[in-house]
Amino acid sequence: MPIKRRCIVPVDGFFEWKAIKGQRAKQPLRDSDEGWRALLAGIWENWKEPASGEWIRTFAIITTDANELVVDIHDRMPVILAPNDYARWLSEEPDPRDVMRPFPADLMRMWPISTRVNKPENDDPSIVEPIELATDAASRVRGHDWRRIKTR
Repeated sequence: MPIKRRCIVPVDGFFEWKAIKGQRAKQPLRDSDEGWRALLAGIWENWKEPASGEWIRTFAIITTDANELVVDIHDRMPVILAPNDYARWLSEEPDPRDVMRPFPADLMRMWPISTRVNKPENDDPSIVEPIELATDAASRVRGHDWRRIKTR
């Protein structure tokens, strides 16, 4: 089945939430680097809102298997397109499935951020700044050493 209405979604990072053993809340993580920009594979659709009759344009981000950096947190991640795949993704090619692959982990970096990111009213740059986890919280994050997750 062909993938129609493909689009590209520009981002400067994405978030994942890691479960912390013994805590109800999950630790949010930011995935990107200062100045890092990415284009994610997406699909779009127009639809008519039944109540108002207004046409709405929406989009969804395509996901793929997680790479080595993300796999401890989640089994999938957004499709981050390589620069040489942009045109193919937007083309009329009926099945560009081979571009829907995990992005290389060595080109990414991840760090813990404030749980303030969980509230939409907290819309300021400080929410994505790295935080230090309390020693007891860091030891409960499913055995992951945060110093190692901050790779280039």
